[in-house]
Amino acid sequence: MYPLTIGLVIENRELMEQAQAGLAELPLRIIVEHQDTGNMSAFYERLERMRPDVVLVDISSLTESLEGMVGHIRAASGDPMIIALNNHTESESILESMRAGVNEYLSPPLQETLKRALEKRSVERSRRRDGSAKKSGKAFGFVSAKGGCGATTLACHVAAELGRQNQKVLLADLDLDAGMIAFITKTKATYSILDAVNNLHRLDLHYWKAIVSNGIPVVEIVSAPLALASKTHAKDEQVRHVIAFARPYYDWTLVDLGRSLSHMAMAALEEIDEICIVTTLEVPALHQSKQVIQTLLDSGFGKQRIRLILNRAPKRLDITPGELEKMLGIPIFSMIPNDYPELYEAYAEGRLLGKTSELGRQLARLAGKLTCLEEEKGTKKRFALFG
Repeated sequence: MYPLTIGLVIENRELMEQAQAGLAELPLRIIVEHQDTGNMSAFYERLERMRPDVVLVDISSLTESLEGMVGHIRAASGDPMIIALNNHTESESILESMRAGVNEYLSPPLQETLKRALEKRSVERSRRRDGSAKKSGKAFGFVSAKGGCGATTLACHVAAELGRQNQKVLLADLDLDAGMIAFITKTKATYSILDAVNNLHRLDLHYWKAIVSNGIPVVEIVSAPLALASKTHAKDEQVRHVIAFARPYYDWTLVDLGRSLSHMAMAALEEIDEICIVTTLEVPALHQSKQVIQTLLDSGFGKQRIRLILNRAPKRLDITPGELEKMLGIPIFSMIPNDYPELYEAYAEGRLLGKTSELGRQLARLAGKLTCLEEEKGTKKRFALFG
């Protein structure tokens, strides 16, 4: 087991005794300890200095919002594993914890469950620090609130921009009904995602390289099957296994999940780090956005992992961004302006938008904001409504 550093914020005596007993025989070191969950400011300051691998949080008598606490911990300590401890297992409390973004929810007896959770984190840490081990990369899912909101367009342009920045990118089309990535990127694909699904028993890097194609420079694309040719349906678990296999070979994996949330999309979420919900200001789209967001939250997908993108936004909104955020329950991550003529012309010419157009620049900014990659040197920043 790879040695870990631990931060404790536990007020309940029983939970503290059980946690200490569970930690006693493991190769780890407690570097931050705090007992007053009603006064967390000193704890956050120590977290910022010490930055432990794992933080154990007693939520049995929490006074501040759990979501706020999780946000403060991640802001202060990078990306630690957060384990919520409670002396009961009420489903509502578990669901609230998952929504807030905790990694594990544990209740007494803690010894075995805590050991398993820490062993899992230990394996992740050892892989990250071993330069010879495969890195997992990061995966984004793109889903349209309803058909025609533009999730596929955004996924393709984000992939192209990351490719321009010499990132290794996979663009995967899981929209088995429409499957427009091959058309938009002008990819002449012989194989599809179904070929990988149907050959899991022989799926290795050599076979994978025979399936993907390059419609965009430096971006590898695995297409959806042709609608008429798709006579077999992939099982949800099979698709998840394909994504799990592929993502370690790329810096970024972008997955088009189609419209709304299918069973397949929900299964794929287990391998997705963040999901981009793409909507427009149309009433049906906003209604569906709210449904998608609630479904994600109810399934335990943390709110901080959801990115709401308002596409084709007019220059003057009939509703304020604040009102939209209040209605949908999450902040707007990005607003992309409407420039249908420019996009239509690009698609008619068989190309993607570049940075010569305002819409192209905004899509490039979206890629940078999602991935936190630095803007290209020499690009001047300027104030803008969108992005």
